[in-house]
Amino acid sequence: MSQFATQQPQGFKNHIENIAIVGAGGQVGKFITTALLSNGKHNLTAITRVGSTNKIPTGVTIKPVDYNSHASLVTALQGQDALIITMNVMAPPDTQSKLIAAAADANIPWVLTNEFGSSGYNEAADADTFLGPAKKAVRAQVESLGKSSWVGICCGFWYEFSLGGGDYRYGFDFKKKTALFYDDGTTRLNTSTWPQVGRAVANLLSLKVLKEDENDKGPCLTDYKNKFAHISSFAVNQQEMFESILRVTNKKESDWKITKKPAKDVYDEGKEMFKGGNRMGFGKMLYSRYFFPDKAGLFEEVTGLDNERLRLPKEDLDEFTKVAIGLAESGYFDHEFTPK
Repeated sequence: MSQFATQQPQGFKNHIENIAIVGAGGQVGKFITTALLSNGKHNLTAITRVGSTNKIPTGVTIKPVDYNSHASLVTALQGQDALIITMNVMAPPDTQSKLIAAAADANIPWVLTNEFGSSGYNEAADADTFLGPAKKAVRAQVESLGKSSWVGICCGFWYEFSLGGGDYRYGFDFKKKTALFYDDGTTRLNTSTWPQVGRAVANLLSLKVLKEDENDKGPCLTDYKNKFAHISSFAVNQQEMFESILRVTNKKESDWKITKKPAKDVYDEGKEMFKGGNRMGFGKMLYSRYFFPDKAGLFEEVTGLDNERLRLPKEDLDEFTKVAIGLAESGYFDHEFTPK
């Protein structure tokens, strides 16, 4: 494709019109879907498993598929300009590969892979958490098929999910009123709220595909071809999270039991738990690794942020601390895997 929109043949469409999304009713998927609907610039199709009972917002076309049938997937994806893949970690490991192969055969030019976390800016952390090789393989598959380009969203951990989800994530247990600080609790990392991730995806796919001409200095989707968009709601450490908790709950530090432990020790504990078959061990291992002193979680210092280019608003930390506490107190996390 030529570099500018003015150089394209007659009939060229310099915008994304039709978008398919997998996981439209999921944790982050529902926020992406809501933001896309709010932008009002796209026709949305939710790709769902036959028999799925997930709630899909009004205004979204629903296409049930059989993931064991390549033809079923290709048919459902025909005519789409972009495919967004959001999947639970419990989904069969080959599901994304099947979707990518079908997207290629359906000639979908853009695929947002199931990348909502790291962008590989710290290869040591990717290796230590076992996530790097698998994610690289996904991106390589998209490129090797030669039909689609991928885009990833580097957003760090989800703030509400990570703060409210137990002491093996950001270190806080709201029911027990305990806090586990990695080292001294001052290691800062980038973290994003679900609504911010939704806005980032919606605004990214609302960009022009190509710049109009050589005088067009604004962002376009092709700027992110086979690359990551880096976004963040907050650059924050555990001490600052705790201060927000105390403000929101009107409590004192003495109301909590605080423990400090080296992040490396927590990582090693989680690794042994995971090797022993306890899935919670992976969470401990994953989160603690990004609190290591190498600033693996503070990607804004390495990659910069695309918040301004994607017109993302500044958010209030205390507002989303309240959301996290509400999730914890409502029992939102009670049906996750439990410690052995």
